[in-house]
Amino acid sequence: MLLVCLLRLARYGWRELVVAAAVLVCGALLFAAAAPLLGSIGNWNLLVFFVGLLAFCVLAGVPIAFCFGLCTVAYLLTTGGAPLAVVPGSMDQGMSAMILLAVPLFILLGHLLVTTRMAHVIVEFLAAALGHVRGGLNYVLLGAVLLVSGISGAKTADLAAVAPVLVPEMKRRGIDEGEIVSLLATSGAMAETIPPSIVLIIIGSVTGVSISALFAGGLLPGVVLALALALVARLRTKPQANAPARPPARAVWRKFAIAIPALALPFVIRFAVVDGIATATEVSTIGIAYAVLAGLLIYRHFEWHRLFPMLVQTASLAGAIMFIIGAATAMGWALTQSNFSMAVAHFMQSVPGGRYGFLLVSIIVMVVLGSVLEGIPAMVLFGPLLFPVAKSLGISEVHYAMVVVLSMGLGLFAPPFGLGYYAACSIARISPDAGLKRIWPYVGALFAGLLLIAAVPWITLALVR
Repeated sequence: MLLVCLLRLARYGWRELVVAAAVLVCGALLFAAAAPLLGSIGNWNLLVFFVGLLAFCVLAGVPIAFCFGLCTVAYLLTTGGAPLAVVPGSMDQGMSAMILLAVPLFILLGHLLVTTRMAHVIVEFLAAALGHVRGGLNYVLLGAVLLVSGISGAKTADLAAVAPVLVPEMKRRGIDEGEIVSLLATSGAMAETIPPSIVLIIIGSVTGVSISALFAGGLLPGVVLALALALVARLRTKPQANAPARPPARAVWRKFAIAIPALALPFVIRFAVVDGIATATEVSTIGIAYAVLAGLLIYRHFEWHRLFPMLVQTASLAGAIMFIIGAATAMGWALTQSNFSMAVAHFMQSVPGGRYGFLLVSIIVMVVLGSVLEGIPAMVLFGPLLFPVAKSLGISEVHYAMVVVLSMGLGLFAPPFGLGYYAACSIARISPDAGLKRIWPYVGALFAGLLLIAAVPWITLALVR
């Protein structure tokens, strides 16, 4: 880690390094001088470290894992609440859950979707079946993200697999770029609960909720939000003069036959996990083997030169996720030891309206957290605190998981702060300014669908056994 830090520092000039060192030294001296005052105000000092200092680090562009680590170490050093040896121990504990082995495997599976052309044939089939109707490509985009989400588990991988195939054609047909990137970004939020979602795997690892139950409960909420987005897309789509004619039924069936092996993969994954045939980790390995064999034997398209870069990218992203989880676990430990969890639980339980008031407050809080922290670190931090409160109020843990995951997804993909929105713009190669005015009806549809899912637990629990 020190070597990596030194290599990154070597990219900057000496003036920038001097300024950064001066900021760190001044901050350390300030906290050292204020230590008696911070110790005398009790838990109010949490606002200084885990709100003020955390916000400063995030706005300064510090990677989120380092934000968590810096705030935790500064808090322990200043207040003297525990030895620093606790930090690496907590990080190790947070990264040691066996279920987290599924994370790098599903990331690799997302890369294989692209290199074996499985995602491409799925999109081609949907385009042939729906591309000729009014707003057809909008429906194709939503359907493709739903299907691909059931394979890769990573939202950026989903959007990267779908956008290169569909976005150029949507532009050619005259669809406004703002509409394209708005639908692409909100479809990423819509599919947050479609299994095998990495966020759902993280929730299972930190809260003890059954992964198979989470996977089963995530299906219908995703479909409900997809229908809400499709309705808005239909209302906002104008008839296009250059829309293609309806293709012959034989051509559609031919593309369907080609896409069958690719279409089967998400259903194999869901069936294996939901029915208890395999764990999330085991089924990710099955998915990788299936994708490799389908690419080599059926589609005969496997870019061997991309194999090593895919493995490097998988290891890099998985390592970053693990580091975030470890740092967030250490920060969560510090918050727990300060009795912050009891204060949060008491506040959330005292909200008027019982379970529905608690769900509404959770939605608002998680939308804000999702736009700042992203889903994984926010869930590691607050999952162990909030899930027991939800259970004490009679809310199903699976139902509550869907509500908070979709809320964080809404915050992640909504401008102006959501990082997912800018990732979608980058993938589609469209300026973020294009969608700032057009995305709000889609965000409103997501929020309305989220309220419906929160109010009607059956939507989540209907498929849970």
